[in-house]
Amino acid sequence: MSKVPTYRQIAWLSIIPQLLVMALLVMAFKFTGTKDFVLYGAITYLVISYLLRNVVAGKHRKGMQLVKANNFQQAIPLFEESLAYFQNNEWIDKYRYLTLLSSSKMSYKEMALVNIAFCYGQLGEGEKAREYYNAALKENPNNGMAIAALKLLDSAQNLNTKG
Repeated sequence: MSKVPTYRQIAWLSIIPQLLVMALLVMAFKFTGTKDFVLYGAITYLVISYLLRNVVAGKHRKGMQLVKANNFQQAIPLFEESLAYFQNNEWIDKYRYLTLLSSSKMSYKEMALVNIAFCYGQLGEGEKAREYYNAALKENPNNGMAIAALKLLDSAQNLNTKG
């Protein structure tokens, strides 16, 4: 088990289109005359979901594995690659509920920025962390993780200047 804190926000309304995708798959198997059409539809949905998340968002997932293993330096380039991919393919990130079958409330660009910032913070590079947290706030001014982290960085800086 990882000692690194992780946080996942779920956009609950995103489950509706995902259930519709699964229902379409179930109906497709029903119309082909498949006996266990519900089972095959559900399995097909799970396989597609797994492939999308591990192929399209593979760099992000590999970066998260490295973070959980405390390999922050090695995780940063993977998050940067993920960030670049989703900046170049904004529509995939914007419609991630359907394109990736992801129910994440936070966009992959936003997650990449926060994860890069977190990694820099863990490496003791506070100014780089601050830069990426601020970039995350430009992406979403209500990003609670970035707001809290910047307050923590400010508090630590105040302690250093007073001490």
